[in-house]
Order: sequence, then structure tokens, then C-alpha cells
Amino acid sequence: MAKIVRAELVMVDLRPKVTRVDAIQSFVSQETPIVRLTDADGVTGTGYSYTIGTGGPSVMALLEKTLLPAIIGREAYDIERIWRDLSFLTHATTVGAITAIALAAIDTALWDLKAVKLGLPLHRLAGGAKDEIPLYTTEGGWLHLETEALVADAIEAKANGFSGCKLKVGRPLSEDVARISAVREAVGPAFEIFTDANQAFALDEAVRRAAAYERLDIGWLEEPLPADDIEGHSVLSRHTSVPVAVGESLYSALHFREYLERRACSVIQVDVGRIGGITPWLKVAHMAECFNVAVAPHFLMELHVSLCAAVPNARWVEYIPQLDAITLGGMTIRDGRAIPSSAPGLGIAWDFEAIGRMAVEGSQKTIN
Repeated sequence: MAKIVRAELVMVDLRPKVTRVDAIQSFVSQETPIVRLTDADGVTGTGYSYTIGTGGPSVMALLEKTLLPAIIGREAYDIERIWRDLSFLTHATTVGAITAIALAAIDTALWDLKAVKLGLPLHRLAGGAKDEIPLYTTEGGWLHLETEALVADAIEAKANGFSGCKLKVGRPLSEDVARISAVREAVGPAFEIFTDANQAFALDEAVRRAAAYERLDIGWLEEPLPADDIEGHSVLSRHTSVPVAVGESLYSALHFREYLERRACSVIQVDVGRIGGITPWLKVAHMAECFNVAVAPHFLMELHVSLCAAVPNARWVEYIPQLDAITLGGMTIRDGRAIPSSAPGLGIAWDFEAIGRMAVEGSQKTIN
């Protein structure tokens, strides 16, 4: 083991290559805090998290002023202890998105450092359950796209070996049904079609929508209600055979526990960047396994591929390219399936020259 002697902090703003519109928002910016931790042996681990559009400077301030100074001199292998200490240090702002996103950047860096020192890829260090994970694509299913574009993207994804696609919903019900039906007719019954409402509906509308989507054999209805409406999700789950998926907007493992205990969902979409890092992500995934519930994480495919390969109940990786502009190579895809990297660490080949060029002005900091 060796103590942490230096922390480096930077943020880049990754603007999506394609227009991304869902039922409640448009994605025009992706603020990405990046943390590098170096230990006394000179080994460095790199971690990151993200916001969509806003909040990045607040995350950076919490990292610079509070969290990173608190881990200088700590043993880098004490990942669980560090996570719990930092969580308590910020107890006045926990549970909360800003704190969880900041914790994730540090926690992923610690896991990367440990994996690099041990010479192990993350998916083996964290469990080693699988060698590949099926992919579904979201990139061609955005709400502003016309039906012809949805169909074309789904057909292309199927031809490339992907097992499914996701369509955003939130247009008038008749339009949503027509759009899903057109894609179903084009790809046939064996190709999965998932839907995502992005928390847009009230309970009565969600029940009505689920009944209409049910006959189209969709794989799940994602975030049909506000994420903090656990009772509403429980009622909806009792009213439909459509699997209900939640998780991208939950920031605490205890919130996932409540959903699972109340049978308020049947797919868990825990996001490492929003739950506070790899440490709580693994706890949620294993907790879901105890309830016989599948994990299909939200976003961050470049990191989630390794975590999904680490646990037995991971079912899908969501294809949304995120890091192309600041990495030297993308996630490996073979016959429509995501393959975790065999390189020691998180499996992300960072391009630090590109990160330096793209750094948000004033965001580069060093803490010793």
C-alpha cells in the first residue's frame, strides 16, 4: 500500500455529437470532472463523473475545497473507509446529486489506482462474472426524431448485431404508439424495444401509457414517474406487465433498497457517476441480485462495461458514446456485444493532451 500524495483536478465540457432531446430536456453540454490521484509509489489512478448541462462548477468546488484535501495522506487502498469518511464529511449535503457526483470522481480514481497497481482489469478485480455484455442503443431514439429516422437507426443497430434499441416517449400517446409500432414492424419480435419517459408522467398517465405500450411487447418503461415517487412506481408496477426501470436519478443505495423492498421496479439502472462511484454501485448491483432483479446501468458505457462484466445480474450496456474526444480508443464491440478491456485499471485509455486542450478555463488544480 502507499499513501496518496497528490490530487489533480480538471473539467472538460463534452458537447454531444448528435442532438439529444427527451420528454423534459435537451442535452447541449456534458460537464465532466476528472480526478487524478498519485500515491507515494508514483502510481496514478484516474476517475471521472459528469453532469448534464449544469452543476459542474459546484462539483469542482466541492472536490477542490473539501474532498480532495481530505484524502491527501490517506492509504489509497482504503477505498471503503475513504468513501464512508468523505460521505460523513459532507453529511450536510448528502444525499444529493452534487455530492454523489463529486464522490464518484474520487472513488473511480481510487479503484483505477488499485487495479493498476495490482495489474488487474476492473471487471476482474470487482468480480469477474462475464466476458461480454449485450448492447442496446439509445443514440437514434431521441424524441425530436421523426419515425423514419427511428426505424432506420433500429434496422442499422440490428444489422450490427445489437440486441435492442431505446425510444424516448412523451409525445401524444397516439404518436408514441405509432412510432413504437413502426419500429417493431421493422425489426421483428426478437429485437428488444425499450422506452424512456424521463420522469415526464403523472401516475394516471403512466398507467394509461403502460397499457397502450404493453401490446407492443416493449422491454421496459423507464423513469415513467418522478424518481422520488416510490409509491407511484409501486402502484404502476402492480398495474402492468411491462417491466418498470428506474435508477439514473437515484443518488443513494438506500433509495434503491426502498424500490426493491416495495417491488416498485423490475430493472435497476444504477449509474456509477450518480450513485457516488464504484463502491456503492457494486453494493446496489449485488443487492438487486438478492431480489432477482437485473441491472442495466444508465449511460457511461466506457466504465459500465467493466462493472457489468463484474456482476452476474447485469443484462445490458447502454450504447451512448461519451468519451471519444478525450480517449485514445473507444469501447470494444464485437458482434453487437460490449467487451471489457483487459488492460489494468478502469479500461479507459485517456488522452491527456486532448483533456488539457479542452479543459474549462480555470478548472485545472493540483492539491498536495
